[in-house]
Amino acid sequence: MPTSSKAASTPAPKCPYTGQAPAETHQTASDLKQTLTTNHGVPISDNQNSLKAGLRGPTLLEDFVLREKITHFDHERIPERIVHARGSGAHGYFQVYESLADITKAAFLQNPKVKTEVFVRFSTVAGGAGSGDLPRDVRGFAVKFYTTEGNYDLVGNNIPVFFIQDAMKFPDLVHSVKMEPDRGFPQAASAHDNFWDFASLSPETMHMLMWTMSDRAIPRSLRMIEGFGVHTFRLVNAEGVSRFVKFHWRPKLGAAFVLWDEAVKINGADPDFHRRDLWDSIEKGDFPEWELGLQVFDEETAATLDFDVLDATKLIPEEIVPLRMVGKLVLNRNADNFFAETEQVAFLPSNIVPGIEFSNDPLLQGRLFSYQDTQLSRLGGPNFHQIPVNAPRCPMRNFQRDGLRQMEVPKGRVNYEPNSFDGGAPRENPTHGFVTYPEEMDGAKLRKRSETFADHYSQARQFYRSMTAPEQTHIISAFAFELAKVETKPIRLRMLGHLANIDSELHDGVAEALGMSEEAEAITPAVASRDLDPSPSLSLIHKAPVTLQGRKIGVLVTEGFDSTMLMSLQQRAKKEKASVAVIAPKVGGAMDSEGTLFEADFPISGGPSIFFDAVVILASEEGAQDLATQAAAVDWVSNAFAHLKVIGHTPEAQPLLDRAGVKPDEGILPLPTETALSKYITTAKKGRLWERECALRRPG
Repeated sequence: MPTSSKAASTPAPKCPYTGQAPAETHQTASDLKQTLTTNHGVPISDNQNSLKAGLRGPTLLEDFVLREKITHFDHERIPERIVHARGSGAHGYFQVYESLADITKAAFLQNPKVKTEVFVRFSTVAGGAGSGDLPRDVRGFAVKFYTTEGNYDLVGNNIPVFFIQDAMKFPDLVHSVKMEPDRGFPQAASAHDNFWDFASLSPETMHMLMWTMSDRAIPRSLRMIEGFGVHTFRLVNAEGVSRFVKFHWRPKLGAAFVLWDEAVKINGADPDFHRRDLWDSIEKGDFPEWELGLQVFDEETAATLDFDVLDATKLIPEEIVPLRMVGKLVLNRNADNFFAETEQVAFLPSNIVPGIEFSNDPLLQGRLFSYQDTQLSRLGGPNFHQIPVNAPRCPMRNFQRDGLRQMEVPKGRVNYEPNSFDGGAPRENPTHGFVTYPEEMDGAKLRKRSETFADHYSQARQFYRSMTAPEQTHIISAFAFELAKVETKPIRLRMLGHLANIDSELHDGVAEALGMSEEAEAITPAVASRDLDPSPSLSLIHKAPVTLQGRKIGVLVTEGFDSTMLMSLQQRAKKEKASVAVIAPKVGGAMDSEGTLFEADFPISGGPSIFFDAVVILASEEGAQDLATQAAAVDWVSNAFAHLKVIGHTPEAQPLLDRAGVKPDEGILPLPTETALSKYITTAKKGRLWERECALRRPG
């Protein structure tokens, strides 16, 4: 719609709500001695909601309660990031497929011939900088675009929704999931009382909990994660027409994950598994790539949805608003120095360029303040934009001066504006400068949440029912594992009550695994759960590509193995753009049947099968009998079988398979000749053999 000085405010969604307030938990006090206050002793009336201009309006800068709470939180620890401390980064470029002038005037989205430089940082959220790569956790996906109009930071996650609806709750969320303050553990884990106490008292977390208990939270590789901007943003074109947008990153290799048992073992065998994988792939020239997809919709469409697009705990199914794929992101250069770049890079959601703007999402509104504030603490003052990885690639001119760690030497007499001394000084530009879309604001100042934020269960139910059977089993097992770590029984019962509101099968599976059937606390939702249409696009297994590209095949060899088979496998894998690693009893390698020494990439103990997507055992008769007596070799094979991987093997390897408890199925493929490799490759391209899982493990 065309812009005007009296632009219409965003219409509220047509939601099936009852007029009840959202179900955030308010724990109140009547005794002044127990009253929550600011650091300066001012009593706080509402610790759940920020101060907004109207129920769905923007958060107000005058909210001193929010600013104090966020500021104190941002400065709790230095210099390590409070969240997203464990990170891996790389340089690259973004290139749009065609001009997006129809929806935005952002310069870097206009010319398909232009490559915009980027720096991308992936991260875990809960753990410290020294934690492992594979906890069950959200992954940060932050992209800094060095555009001709200044830096644009798209700071998101690998999950499209979040735990909370209002930035007022962010310190509480992070405090609850971090190490418990009295004992200093657990590290990088949500399986403890504090987190589940907070979650069970905050129904708004339910949708995000479904995602974090799903396979999304234990990705196979950073090259194989999706990314999301999480919030609703606004695009504005040169004619002043405004539309809403959701940002999506889709990996070229497809999204993939590991099993929980693998994640636990990988963290022990190689805590740098993701970091190493990303670094090695770029060094080899196998550049990770993603497509940028946009969900673009106008305010009228937003108003027809049965949820609020300003609510960060909700998503728009692709079946309702399809993705428009608009460009590609390629990472083609590793950082030259980890500290100088990956550690010192500062992402700010407030870094936007003309043509991209914010919505009134109250979680986003708080982030606009919080990220800037925390960088002041982490990076030593207001000049962190001068650090090379943060510096814009376009000219930067203003009158800001001095400050801690000032590295520039501004010249001249004038450090203010307007001035009459220096005709060459920078001046504001009404034509090309950033002009905010004139959304009309009209509402009372209040601390309250819109009733359109009140449905906390319907999309959680939709997510669960959109999963395949194996994915549902994994979710049940994840909840059972996490809640079994909770020592306080009422917390477990409260969470079971929430799960019952999401899906009875989910509740029953978790309750059975915990041995707590028929004990769930009855929880009445503010808005009853509704049955939404399943969204197949939410399932990783449903949309998994049939490919070996970017995957790794582990080949276990013994003395006297058939090297012809190995070389043939290497050639076939190369055609599929997969890699092959050789594992031998000793790191020095193994002699083939002709007496030629083949070097190994790993010894058995240093290259467990958990590192690979599919495996092959090339064994001589004597070699297989020897390995069958070695626990490490037996574990190598039994883990591959338990983790549902396709296993190719020479007939001579049968004693080792028998010792490892491997049972014949469609994923166990004898390789009597080289021609059998074709069937192996075809089967391995399909990924894990999910049919095997139900015979090996049950939920819990």
